[in-house]
Amino acid sequence: MSKKCELTGKIPLKGHNVSHANNKTKRRFLPNLKKVKFKSELLKRSLRLTVSNAGVRSVDKKGSFDQFLISAKPRDLSLRLKKLKKSLVSKSA
Repeated sequence: MSKKCELTGKIPLKGHNVSHANNKTKRRFLPNLKKVKFKSELLKRSLRLTVSNAGVRSVDKKGSFDQFLISAKPRDLSLRLKKLKKSLVSKSA
């Protein structure tokens, strides 16, 4: 399982742990990922996605999962969500 948000495309960042003596050791800043179930009203099905906390908040701000998916940029979405967006746009139009 990759550590990547399927909605926002957030991935782990690299950085350093810095000690009091200013020694630097490598570390990774992982996104806050959760398994979340979203329901699509237009497609009449639910999806289980690995999403960051920021992704969940973005969906809440748009109002619904369908609204978020229609307005989302394809470069941020995972491959299966790109296919879902294409079917969603064709159904809503």
